[in-house]
Amino acid sequence: MERVYLKDVREHLNEEILVQGFVENFRNSSKMAFIVLKDITGKLQITVEKEVLPEIAAAIEPLTGDSVISVKGVVSESEYVKLNGLEMIPSEIKIESIAAALPIQREEIPATKKKPAVPKSGIDERLDYRWIDLRTDKNQFLYKLQTAVTRALRDFALDRDFIEVHTPKLIGTASESGSEVFEVDYFDGKAYLAQSPQFYKQMAMAAGFDRYMEVGPVFRAEKSFTSKHATEFTCFDIEFSYIKSFEDVMKFEEELLTDMLAKVNEKYGEELKALYGMEIKVPTTPFPRVKLADLYKGLEEDFGFTVPEEEKGDLTTEAERLSYEWVKKHYDHEFLFITDYSKEKRAFYHMRDENGVPQGYDLVWRGVEITTGAQREHRYDVLKAQAEEKGLSNDVKFYLEFFKYGCPPHGGFGLGIDRLTMLLTGLHINEAEFLFRSPKRLTP
Repeated sequence: MERVYLKDVREHLNEEILVQGFVENFRNSSKMAFIVLKDITGKLQITVEKEVLPEIAAAIEPLTGDSVISVKGVVSESEYVKLNGLEMIPSEIKIESIAAALPIQREEIPATKKKPAVPKSGIDERLDYRWIDLRTDKNQFLYKLQTAVTRALRDFALDRDFIEVHTPKLIGTASESGSEVFEVDYFDGKAYLAQSPQFYKQMAMAAGFDRYMEVGPVFRAEKSFTSKHATEFTCFDIEFSYIKSFEDVMKFEEELLTDMLAKVNEKYGEELKALYGMEIKVPTTPFPRVKLADLYKGLEEDFGFTVPEEEKGDLTTEAERLSYEWVKKHYDHEFLFITDYSKEKRAFYHMRDENGVPQGYDLVWRGVEITTGAQREHRYDVLKAQAEEKGLSNDVKFYLEFFKYGCPPHGGFGLGIDRLTMLLTGLHINEAEFLFRSPKRLTP
């Protein structure tokens, strides 16, 4: 007999079917037993009248919460059942796995007249037993939401003739600036875990792929302990050729994100609000744009916020946060493109204009940077000089070779999937990732 998912049982009323899942709740009295069965799609009440079903009643005596069972039976409508108005009368229950007492408390249990409240376990305890913590409706919804985010991003690119590529994560040199990389032993030498697919997505442009996309892991050896940093996360990367300026890159990204948020809102907007109290505001285009110097001027005028002169070439964490208040006030918008960073604060491969200004941007959403994008320098001599200026010419010698034999003008960006999930739900990054990695966490 083929398994029926719980979301589909209404289509099989008064038929004998097979359902399988975890025991979310088990009430066992002298005459009746009630099981709430949960699978990834929904829940169903299973009702056992012990005098009528003595063999099944005996079989389920060892059951505990979170045990796994397979149940054959007939589902019917019942006005007495609160859970979707459906119940199953079983003809057979097979215990697949008995769960031991759980080592964590996944949700707070409110106090009653007879019992004190039971607090929810702390985040570190729950991360130690992440697979148990992930069984809740809220946590499982996270990855349905994330699936919809990733699918929308991928579909938008594929519909525009992008080619999906999977680049290596073991590389021979640091993929950004030579710092903050994980070094690994590699036979008789050293290798590094890629900070991004940057070098290889540009190689795809030099190979004539024209439009590249990738969804894959990236690694950052940063000793950061903030609500938005992780040492491993999943990134959606875009690179495309024959652009006129980095404005083409910004236009593509704002259209991509608007399309994604509209699709995610249609599919999961109501459930997101019910579970996390967060609303998706589908943005209008074009997104607001501001030069970094003008943003600092605006933050000072509106909020009295200042930074030392030597820090004004980059966006500080506090300025990043305040930029959300600024863009809401002036544009009633959640997104903000920030341009005109100093060349000292941008990667050597960013193209610069005649005044030496990098032709790139950061995109900030709800006060958190989600993207650094740019037009890349595709001219070999210029790129080599910029690498030498940063003292990297020897480190990136293999990369410079990509541009020696012809390469079209191109640009692109990367979007952290986990950071998007974090911002959609209002969570800390450690709960937005399936398994969080930090300087202090490498398990489970």
